[in-house]
Amino acid sequence: MAKNSKIEWTHHTFNPWWGCTKISPGCDFCYAETWALRVGSAVWGAHAERRFFSDTHWKEPLRWNRDAANDHQRRRVFCASMADVFENRPELDPWRDKLWDLIARTPWLDWLLLTKRPSLVARYVPWEQSWPANVWLGTTIESQEWVEQRLPHLLKLPAAVRFLSCEPLIGPLDLRPYLKQIDWLIAGGESGSRARPMHPEWPRSLRDQCLQAGVAFHFKQWGHWHPVNPSQFRRTVQLKDSSGNMIWMAPMGKAAAGRDLDGRHWDEFPLTIENRGTTDDRATYISRFSSY
Repeated sequence: MAKNSKIEWTHHTFNPWWGCTKISPGCDFCYAETWALRVGSAVWGAHAERRFFSDTHWKEPLRWNRDAANDHQRRRVFCASMADVFENRPELDPWRDKLWDLIARTPWLDWLLLTKRPSLVARYVPWEQSWPANVWLGTTIESQEWVEQRLPHLLKLPAAVRFLSCEPLIGPLDLRPYLKQIDWLIAGGESGSRARPMHPEWPRSLRDQCLQAGVAFHFKQWGHWHPVNPSQFRRTVQLKDSSGNMIWMAPMGKAAAGRDLDGRHWDEFPLTIENRGTTDDRATYISRFSSY
């Protein structure tokens, strides 16, 4: 749990529990598992117990909601950075029920539910065809292999906002057939010492696809690797662009690599409850909330 989260695209983070099971290549070097182990919580894997929290923890979003209401300013809550709300484990059911109640009691908070298991969402949510206006539903798409496996399930669900997290981006993506049904796309490279380099053409392609479709685009980070002048770095890996030109990537670490993409930050966000309207309204809103 964190007020004023360090994650660039949310205000707060809330975890109903800690722990998950890896299910795809994007999970290979999971930052959440690494962090849990660092603080002594062995909560990863199908046979590991999950870590649950006290009522004090669960009261924090109620305070965030009061603050947001007093400020007349909505706040985004990423749920859950250290788990997957839709993991198929029966012992999580009462905690999920507690989460649905909390979401209903916090109308000034936009709850960002990000999952790698969109096929299980309909089984666990209580809303059927009438979803709360403050629930945003997203799925992780790390490579083209997972487009067909996850996106159709997401698109069947009538969430107020549908979004994609293309992080860690470990392959090129063609999302053009689907983007008219997506409100927001987050892209970023992998962080950590074992991170896989993200080819610079991959986030640029996603940015261009979003611009063409009128979808809000958020570039979160380069991650551990960044394109460089090879003469200035002792360790590099070589990639080729679509024209056959060489690109050198060096392991700089997340902070040094930064989040500039072609000279600017891409901090676009989708329409919120009070700002939805026509396609023109959407384009104006996205442009107005971009950071140059």
